[in-house]
This record gives sequence, C-alpha cells and structure tokens, in this order.
Amino acid sequence: MTTTTEERTLNGRRLLNKVPEVTIWFWVIKILCTTVGESFADWINMKLGVGLVNTAWIFTAVFVVVLAAQLRLKRYVPFPYWLTVVVVSVTGTLYTDILTDQLNVPLWISSAAFSILLAIVFGVWWLRERTLSIHSVTTLPRESFYWLAVLVTFALGTATGDWTLELTGWSPGASVLLPLGLIAAITALWKFGANPVLSFWLAYILTRPLGANIGDWFASPKVAQPGEPTGLALGTFTTSLIFLGLILATVVYLTVTRSDVTETHEAADTAHSIGDPRRERVALAGFGLLAIATTSLLVWAHNQPHVGPAPEEDNTSAVQMAPGVAVKKFPTGKVSALKTLASTSLKDARSGNAKGAHAAAQSLRDLWDADQASLQPMDNTGWTSIDAQMDKVLKTFGIDHSNPPMPRAQQEKELDTLLTDMG
Repeated sequence: MTTTTEERTLNGRRLLNKVPEVTIWFWVIKILCTTVGESFADWINMKLGVGLVNTAWIFTAVFVVVLAAQLRLKRYVPFPYWLTVVVVSVTGTLYTDILTDQLNVPLWISSAAFSILLAIVFGVWWLRERTLSIHSVTTLPRESFYWLAVLVTFALGTATGDWTLELTGWSPGASVLLPLGLIAAITALWKFGANPVLSFWLAYILTRPLGANIGDWFASPKVAQPGEPTGLALGTFTTSLIFLGLILATVVYLTVTRSDVTETHEAADTAHSIGDPRRERVALAGFGLLAIATTSLLVWAHNQPHVGPAPEEDNTSAVQMAPGVAVKKFPTGKVSALKTLASTSLKDARSGNAKGAHAAAQSLRDLWDADQASLQPMDNTGWTSIDAQMDKVLKTFGIDHSNPPMPRAQQEKELDTLLTDMG
C-alpha cells in the first residue's frame, strides 16, 4: 500500500523547504539579526538591571516557544523564521557570556568547546541525513539539526569574536574589518568552486562576530578613555531599535515579494551539490591558506602594543571628591541602580558568598560601562572620580585585571569606599 506525503508521521514527512533561498537578502537580514541579538541582550541585561543569568533564562524560554511555533509550520514563512533567528542570536550569545563572565571560563576554551560541539552536531546530522545542505531542510529531524547548529554557531561566533578582540585590542570599528574580509574571501572561493555547504557554514559563523562588532560600534560611546577607540554613541537601546526597524522592513519586503521562498521539497539541492572536484580541492587549499593567514594576523596583532588601556596602576585616583558630589549631576535612577549592585556585592562578600559577590561586581561593571555614554558628558570630573574607585573594586575581584581575586577584607573596603563616594 502506498502512503501519500501528508499521511506520513510528523518525524518523517516531507515538508516544503523550511529555510529561505540564500540570496543577498539572507545575509543582510542575518547580520541585522545578529546585531540586534548583541545590543538587545546588553540592554536588557545591563540597562534594565535584569542580570546575565536571568536574561539567559528569559530568552531560553522565549527560544523554546518561538522554535516550537517555527517547527509546526510546513513551509518557510519569513516572520516566524527570522524571529527565531533573532532569539537564537540572543540566546547563543548569552550562553557564551555566562561561561565568560559568570564562570570565568577563558575564551579560548569556550571557542574550542563550541567548535567541538558544532563538529559533533554536524557529524550526527550527516550520519543520519547524509546532507548538511540547507536546501534540503524538508523534514523535522533535519530542521531540528539545523536550528541546533545555528544555536551553536552563534555561541561559537561570540566566543571566537570576543577572543579575537581580547587578543588584538582592536576598536569596535576596526574589528568589523576582519570578519568582513574573511566573508569576502570565502565568497570568492565559493565563486571559484569551493564546496557550497562548507562555504555557507563558514560564512554563517563569521556573521556573528561581524554583526556583534557592528552593534558595538554603533552603541559604544564617542567619549572614551585616553587611547581607547570610540564608537557612534547611539547606545544599546537606540541601536536595537534601528536594527529591529531594518529587520521588520526587510521581512515585510520578503513577505510581499516572496523573493526568497523556495516552493520545492528539495530546493535545487542537486544543483548546489554538483561541482568540479578539482576546483573544490583547490578551494579547500585556499581555505587552509586563509586560516593560516588569519592566525598569523592575530598573532601579529597580539604582539603589537594595544590601543586599549594598559594594565591599571591606580593612576586615575588623583580626582578626589566629597561623598555624593561626584554623582550629583547624574540621574538618581542610574545612581540608585549602581548603588544597589554595589550593596549586593558588599552584602555577599560579608556573608562569605564569594560567587555572589563576584557576580554582583561583574554586573556593576557592566552597568557602569553601559552608562558611560550618558554619564561622562554630564560631568567628566565626577565620572572620572567614580571610575577610579570602580576600577579599584574590580581589581579586588580580578575583573578586567590579570591579578587573582584579593582577600575579602580588601573587597569590602573598596566597595564601602565606592558606596560612600556615591553618597
């Protein structure tokens, strides 16, 4: 007895391709989604004071909901698909940030771990489906593998991108050039005859640091420490609104024109998989040379004097102000949020909760950095005074410094001083 497509079980039935055709619009909106993922997560985590872990829980729950809705569809629909990409972008980024900021896992370890995890996902996907092409995401298992791979690529892209910035000390604007150049090189190799599946996933991973660096460039303050790079000073909220608006406009355009919709079960998969074996081998060697060149560039940049601030030596503590004076011109709500986090860190330190004290100090640093664009122009002298004491606090916890955490008594002393300075 024959069975029609619609009579098959959910796990095995063939769907219309669930991924859009890879056109220029695909890459444009992917980068926009990545930028929103970075800036919107920072806004919720730091500006609203939700905290990194709580933000991760929130977006994990949202991810489960939107993914479930996406999986129930029988074909690609622009709005739910790209909504899922935005949420996955935020979620994957947060997972890496938790490893780095909460668990103090070095970025090189996170990069290696996510690389291995992605290789495992691709390996299992290939063994089960015999294809990694997004032009054949036509069953529930394939789509599940696809979204799992996407999630890991965002986490991996975050780790490798942040690790690159840590190694090089590049500015937000300059840091855009590396992933952009690598994507251009991969595109050229693909045009030459490189394997399209390999080319796609390499470029897909690189869009994460590209989009995040663009977001940092837009949001970073124009007024920075001496020797530090500047951004466009739009802030995380404004940056999120701009890119969300661009995403919405693009999705509306794609919904109306259907220019990225493939109405077949196997969207030209055969055509995409056939190529010249000789050209593929030459292009594969090109990928190897590109990897060597990139590694050499990073090693060279790492060995150069970084533009960013040198190791702190308490040389900013010259500005001394009476209690409460330094923050007098700052908005009361912002000062209150900073004091709450400092008080939480102090309370946890006094109770012996070292992990909680460190986490609160990390959140304090994040909020202070996020508010720099708005606070420093209001009163540069006051901001410098508080920033000097803030740095002393962070140094006692080993945050943004190479030294190990200091004794609890020293942490309590510097937190007490910071609270006094803020009135």
